[in-house]
Amino acid sequence: MGDPPLRPRSLFLAGLAAAYLAAFASLYVQIPGLYGRDGILPARKVLRLNGKGLWEQLRDFPTLLWLSPHLGLDTELGMELLCLLGVLASFGALLFEPLRDSLLFALLRMLYLSLYQVGQVFLYFQWDSLLLEAGFLGVLVAPLHLLKWRSTAWRAHDGITFWLVRWLLFRLMFASGVVKLSSRCPTWWGLTALIYHYETQCIPTPSAWFAHQLPVWFQKFSVVATYVIEIAIPLLFFAPIRRLRLFAFYSQVLLQVLIILTGNYNFFNMLTIVLAFSLLDEEHVGHWLGRSKRRHTSTWPPSLQSLFSALLELSVYGFLLYWSIQYFGLEINWEKKLLDSKVAFTYHEFMTWLRAVTLPLVGLAFLSLSWEILSAMYRCACVRGCFWKLWATLQWAIFATATMGMFAISLVPFTYIDYESSGKLWPGIYQMFNAVERFQVVNSYGLFRRMTGVGGRPEVVLEGSYDKQMWTEIEFMYKPGNISRAPPVVAPHQPRLDWQMWFAALGPHSSSPWFTSFVYRLLQGKKDVIRLVQVDESQYPFSAQPPVYIRAQLYKYWFTSSAEGSKDPAQWWRRQHVQEFFPTVSLGDPTLESLLRQHGLKDKTPLKRSVDAFLPWLLQSLRQLSHPFSGPIVLWSLYLVVATVCLLRALGHRPRGGTAPARHKGPRRGEPADRGGGEKNGQVRRKEAKEMEEKGEGRARGLGDGHGDGSRGTKKKK
Repeated sequence: MGDPPLRPRSLFLAGLAAAYLAAFASLYVQIPGLYGRDGILPARKVLRLNGKGLWEQLRDFPTLLWLSPHLGLDTELGMELLCLLGVLASFGALLFEPLRDSLLFALLRMLYLSLYQVGQVFLYFQWDSLLLEAGFLGVLVAPLHLLKWRSTAWRAHDGITFWLVRWLLFRLMFASGVVKLSSRCPTWWGLTALIYHYETQCIPTPSAWFAHQLPVWFQKFSVVATYVIEIAIPLLFFAPIRRLRLFAFYSQVLLQVLIILTGNYNFFNMLTIVLAFSLLDEEHVGHWLGRSKRRHTSTWPPSLQSLFSALLELSVYGFLLYWSIQYFGLEINWEKKLLDSKVAFTYHEFMTWLRAVTLPLVGLAFLSLSWEILSAMYRCACVRGCFWKLWATLQWAIFATATMGMFAISLVPFTYIDYESSGKLWPGIYQMFNAVERFQVVNSYGLFRRMTGVGGRPEVVLEGSYDKQMWTEIEFMYKPGNISRAPPVVAPHQPRLDWQMWFAALGPHSSSPWFTSFVYRLLQGKKDVIRLVQVDESQYPFSAQPPVYIRAQLYKYWFTSSAEGSKDPAQWWRRQHVQEFFPTVSLGDPTLESLLRQHGLKDKTPLKRSVDAFLPWLLQSLRQLSHPFSGPIVLWSLYLVVATVCLLRALGHRPRGGTAPARHKGPRRGEPADRGGGEKNGQVRRKEAKEMEEKGEGRARGLGDGHGDGSRGTKKKK
């Protein structure tokens, strides 16, 4: 059976806490400008009292913000309170392993779901949905020991719930690869997507400029590698051979690290790597930490099982290579010294293949889950004591049923990749999915479906003026604007306004109603909204007095090429004006007023905020303390504190002099009696424990006899 994956589970829970910390802290610094009383989309407009009772409100629209009036808070301060509680809880879980409890992760998910419900367009990203689904799995995977003074480190059924993390990773990666081809995007089919990706993504990093300079043949090969990692390799997540799962793990990590180096995608890539920890086992993580229990000894001749495993592994690698060469036309051009590649199948052939494999993939996952359930049942049978055996079996039955239910409802969003397969699902599964849909328990995924900006990166540039003659550009902290400014590194912070500015540039301003409200707040000179643009007010050109007029222009941006300058460019971008994006408006302008009324963004007098109560005063004081700091500074400061504490803790636990002999510990009540799985193993362990005890007694006698006479003690020891 092997050792239970305690360390991979611990890594997953720690990584999930780190992702929560990034999400809560990043959102906290942006709440006043996005959702405040004078923000772009005030959250108070989402929560409207309709005469229903509290429980009915929570059922229909699940958010803890319904409790804000009972605490003397408005919706904005309620959001800040939830964010601060989330930061505190995730920070504690990241620092202290005993706090990585099911109850704490339930609290974290409840807090983030409450914010998601009122987040509107600024929180409707796939990684927000991914965090909510991973957070729900964290509730199932994490141990429940805060209410107990004693708890087993690993429960017999934990392997079942941990399998759901692997299934989520499979759905995420496989769907992300499939939608690139099912969307019929010509750049993905022509293997040219990465030629445009680095400069057209929302917020590139400086490394993206250098990646953009790579030759075309390498960019096309990179697209082929992306397809292999996202479509073919995820099948190995369910492989029975551990080396194949480890190969799949490092492939996914490699892809995510490359994305991190070339793009600012907040906590998404970190969370994907965290999900990939479900592919690891106890032995491999122990090898990372230098605490591996297995002694690697070469035996010859090899056993039949190891020989068969090695042959199967080599066959899989060979098939992956053959599949890549066959279907992507990989061929070395010796004349030009490059690698040619092209898609060697049609859209119809791909959709036929997808239709043929979707339901069999569900069957493969079901077989993998069934094995985990049977393995957990065997562990229950190994538990010592009749009462504890029954208790473990009861827990196994409950969590196996819950896992099967989660697997069933996840089939609805998974089969969105092929609607014919989706129509073959049992109708009861759809009823279950509809019942839990508003809680964001499972979601559909599909990243980078189509490549935008093929003819140049569209970018909206805001301009302000006092007299309609002299116009000054309003520079954002993160998104491209000044062509001489290097792209920033802001991950894991997500500047949500900058991201929405990228989406707004893809269509007319009427497709982004929030943009009208944004212009309106800048004309009013609202400080909280200005901080979304520039935290340092000296960098904002209208900090002394708001502009009288504002307009927006649409530009096309391109990375400069290495041929235009040195390897370290003085100008990172070049741009070309396209057209006007938003007309010139001022306060009281009929066009602006009409747009505000049309989108329901016209100001209404908010309720007066209480200034005497302690909780509102505390929240406003904390807000004043955080004003001078940007999101990346806040986040990396928190992570630096965690890293420092962990380093000091590791140095404090470091043994001095030598390593103490390991002590044998028998199994506790309620734990499997023998994880190795056999009476013979148990006898060997008891024998080893007895020998260690005898050695300890001998060592004590030797030290006693040798007191004051080193030679005599040595002689006795011999």
